[in-house]
Amino acid sequence: MKKTPVIIDCDPGYDDALALVLALGNETLDVKAITAVAGNVPLERTYKNAVRICHYFGKEVRIGLGAVKPLVRELETGEMVHSPSGLGGVTIPEEVPMPKKENAIEVIKSVLEEADEKVTLIPIGPLTNIALFVSQYPELRNKIQEIVIMGGAAREGNRTASAEFNIYADAEAARIVFESGIPIVMAGLDVTNAFQILPETFSEYRAMGKTGVFVSEVLERYFDFYQTLGGVFKGPAIHDMVPVAYVIDPTVCVAKEYHVDVECCGEFTYGRTVVDFGGLSPDKNVKVLFESDHQRIIGMLKDSICHLNRR
Repeated sequence: MKKTPVIIDCDPGYDDALALVLALGNETLDVKAITAVAGNVPLERTYKNAVRICHYFGKEVRIGLGAVKPLVRELETGEMVHSPSGLGGVTIPEEVPMPKKENAIEVIKSVLEEADEKVTLIPIGPLTNIALFVSQYPELRNKIQEIVIMGGAAREGNRTASAEFNIYADAEAARIVFESGIPIVMAGLDVTNAFQILPETFSEYRAMGKTGVFVSEVLERYFDFYQTLGGVFKGPAIHDMVPVAYVIDPTVCVAKEYHVDVECCGEFTYGRTVVDFGGLSPDKNVKVLFESDHQRIIGMLKDSICHLNRR
């Protein structure tokens, strides 16, 4: 079976953890590396959580240590959503063997240089690492198939009225990536907010062995935050699974091409992804996702759970 080579750049984080389950357990993806960035929680925790997750599932994957803060601004985390540790309440070992630390940018560089085919990048946190990479090694851009981002919003945001968290966290980095000329897919809030896993289904995962228990615990802890939103969501929105599912099978989402800019100056609009719905720019630089097939993605998740259980 031909596998799609990918690098996942992440900031685990509850929904990042579920995205990693989906990716690591999927038989059509070849996860060449995972790189950690500061975002949902500080870098030391996102890196450690990535190591913990891979160790728990017996996966030997290169894990790179990335940017500790945004390019220009100070770090603003999402600890109120993801707990100070990023995976609070999830019972996987805290103390695990730590690999030799590798710089995330150099990990991406070496994976691309060694690859026989183009590699897909899946950044599901702030885009700091990806911006640093494309700035430092522009000659390797042609080794990237596409960058499939969890971030942005064509309509309302979730960090501010205008901006989604991952883009707001480092809008300057996001602008570099969106202007890089590399094919971009944006799985923003327009598609990810609708991808909710309902609490009445959590027990189904708990019954699916070791991996299912992990998934259920993540969902339960993540839902603790969503319950504070006053019923706006029926279940936690698992944002970061959507771009991974798209890479597995692009037909699970509806994509439309637009020109997208990133706002870096506005007092009220910093971090907004400005989608040119009117077609004023002929340069359509981004595929924007708007709909997903919920049941097919859930099926992918269950398949990954079963596959990881067999390890």
